[in-house]
Amino acid sequence: MGKRDVQEVNAGSMADIAFLLLIFFLVTTTMDTDSGLSRMLPPPVPEDQETPPPIKDRNVFEVLINSQNRLLVENEPMELRELRDAAKEFIQNPLDEEGLPEKEEKQIEYFGIYPVSKGVISLQNDRGTQYQMYLSVQNELAAAYNELRNELSQSKFGKKFDELEEDKQDAIRDIYPQKISEAEPKNIGGK
Repeated sequence: MGKRDVQEVNAGSMADIAFLLLIFFLVTTTMDTDSGLSRMLPPPVPEDQETPPPIKDRNVFEVLINSQNRLLVENEPMELRELRDAAKEFIQNPLDEEGLPEKEEKQIEYFGIYPVSKGVISLQNDRGTQYQMYLSVQNELAAAYNELRNELSQSKFGKKFDELEEDKQDAIRDIYPQKISEAEPKNIGGK
């Protein structure tokens, strides 16, 4: 009795099929990308300067979120829905009040000499703060800057901020720079 010959499978086309399947899945699959919060980092401190100059209390808008997800703004309890308007009032200081930020005269393209706020928003949360509350506060603060930029853009150029040319957007950003300082979470507490 003779040995039976085992037929070999032609595997040459298998590599082609695998390659086509791989290409198909790469083309049709969508990747989830994590979107973060856009923040501009402060410039590095010069080597000859040991500590940054102190910021006057009137130039700091203090926002605290405790472990119970409650807001304390300028040492007063505040609802989330009130935060945007309070932040806008602080940033803009339309009546040049003593308790709100100082302004510095700066040369701004398209605006000439313009008073720019020295205000900084300081945000600090408790280690027990829920992430959703933290994001909601961030959104309200960013919305305050966005609304001020849009209002100025509409009054000066008759367009929304997003519709402006890059150089005009830069000019408005120079007037309303987004200054949000975030401290490391700590135990703020709260009841």
